[in-house]
Amino acid sequence: MVTPMQLPEQLVNVLQAVRRVGRPRVVGGCVRDWLLGQEPKDFDVEVPGVDFDSLYRVLSPFGATDVVGRSFGVIKLRLGGAEYDFSLPRRESKTGAGHRGFAVEPEPNLSDSEAAARRDFTINAIAYDPFSYALIDPHGGERDLRAGVLRHTSAAFTEDPLRVLRAVQFAARFDFTLAPETATLCRSIKASFSELPVERIWGEWAKWAEKSRKPSRGFAVLQETEWLGHFPEIAALSGTPQDPEWHPEGDVFVHTAHCCDALVQLDDWQQAGPELRRVLLFAVLAHDFGKPATTVQAERKGRLRWVSPGHEAAGGPLAETFLKRIGSPLELIEFVQPLVVNHLAHHHGNIEFSDTSVRRLARRLAPASIDQLGAVMRADHDGRPPLHSDETLQRIAALRQKARDLALAATAPKPLLLGRHLLALGMKPSPGFKPLLDAAFEAQLDGTFVDEAGGVTWLRRRLQNR
Repeated sequence: MVTPMQLPEQLVNVLQAVRRVGRPRVVGGCVRDWLLGQEPKDFDVEVPGVDFDSLYRVLSPFGATDVVGRSFGVIKLRLGGAEYDFSLPRRESKTGAGHRGFAVEPEPNLSDSEAAARRDFTINAIAYDPFSYALIDPHGGERDLRAGVLRHTSAAFTEDPLRVLRAVQFAARFDFTLAPETATLCRSIKASFSELPVERIWGEWAKWAEKSRKPSRGFAVLQETEWLGHFPEIAALSGTPQDPEWHPEGDVFVHTAHCCDALVQLDDWQQAGPELRRVLLFAVLAHDFGKPATTVQAERKGRLRWVSPGHEAAGGPLAETFLKRIGSPLELIEFVQPLVVNHLAHHHGNIEFSDTSVRRLARRLAPASIDQLGAVMRADHDGRPPLHSDETLQRIAALRQKARDLALAATAPKPLLLGRHLLALGMKPSPGFKPLLDAAFEAQLDGTFVDEAGGVTWLRRRLQNR
């Protein structure tokens, strides 16, 4: 017996009714998260000992039910703004290629061990009896939770290649390692990666980017399972050398892993919502994608060093290719690319950033922002243990402060002069509008004028000179 799980009162009432026809168990991720000391969400219930129609009759008086999962033995109950999945134990057998190539057969009288065996990892195969307060753990999931190990539940693991990518995001999310025997199974199915729909691939990468506690654990799983080769932009980082004076941590792959781990410790990431977390972590992951193609030995300060000239610009297209391959939304790419291309902006010029340089940087970054770039820069700095540079940190802080002073920390500058200003001065719409407005915006970025009135004055003079 364990300390009782706190279940929503409305769910407890339903469970009391279901108890009259079957043996309800709370199952899946909510049990795992509860045992890890996290707030459980998305409560799922499995009910042995009852047929589908009887379960439906018990549930339907409580609220709206959806039986689209009837063939899988699943009923969704919507109750008080929440949705709960009630399911029958079921067998699954592989019938074809791909994530959906399964035959599912509800079987109410399956044993607890057989019912749990279809789940991917032992940590997700723990059930909880809401009335006896007992754990039902036939595959040792609680033991693996305490040890921080991801272990497959049964040999059926290999029937679904998506489980390898689930291992990647679970390892990163919980700072877990992969059991050696599970890594062996993953290697045996690496050729089945091509069976996975891109939207399923994206789903696991998105969780990695939103929920990671230690992102580098996911990279370790990719290496151990030999699935790293399915993501060539990341694989190419391994073995790409860096100058030890600037990068004592090792090659670019090691540096990138450190940077990703550093990012998730920053307030910029921890206080962000899911969308911004994705932007920041993918930008840090991709920030050195350009190094494998640009790294050479060249003389610097009297000796040969490893350098990567132009790797920022080279990384932009590679970031796009990688994100498209894993199914990223296009709007995410629009944010990540400029962050990759400009991630060394704080190393160009003096520590005193001019108003003009910051305005132009904010414009180049759009739709991303200087605040977001600052987080990427800080992660890049922190990903070089034990190296620490006060000068670099001062540059990042100075850039962010200048952006705040100009009200450009979170947004790009917007043109002060628009077509309506040209019309107000008596101009007729023509192809000449665009070059004139473009010139006005360039003057604005240079600081020639800083408000609408100054812009109109500039425009009058420009027209008079013409």
